[in-house]
Amino acid sequence: MMRVVAAVACREGRIMAARRGPHVRLAGKWEFPGGKVEPGEDDRAALARELQEELSIRVRVGACLGEHVFDGDQGPLCLVAYRVEIVAGEPALSDHDALVWLAPDELATLDWAEADLPFVEAMVSG
Repeated sequence: MMRVVAAVACREGRIMAARRGPHVRLAGKWEFPGGKVEPGEDDRAALARELQEELSIRVRVGACLGEHVFDGDQGPLCLVAYRVEIVAGEPALSDHDALVWLAPDELATLDWAEADLPFVEAMVSG
């Protein structure tokens, strides 16, 4: 099963969401950014690497917020979300075409990738 990590970054009470660009699978869907864990890589290292590659930011990876197994069109994947703190840089878009910072109660207004929905619901309710 593929393992994928996702970042829940907070700034001044707002949570970062990124919209997948037109050149990638699930284009136009919103997500907590991150990516695949490579063989021999741990979750935290993978998340830090992916955010550097995708958004040109350095992060400190914090607490695990949970994991969710999702059976998508490319087979099952385990999505694991972590709190992150941006320690260097401002997000720059490459794989994404938009980025927003929203209050938790605003998250549900976006068209999320299905695998991210359990974490969106957790942020909205709690």
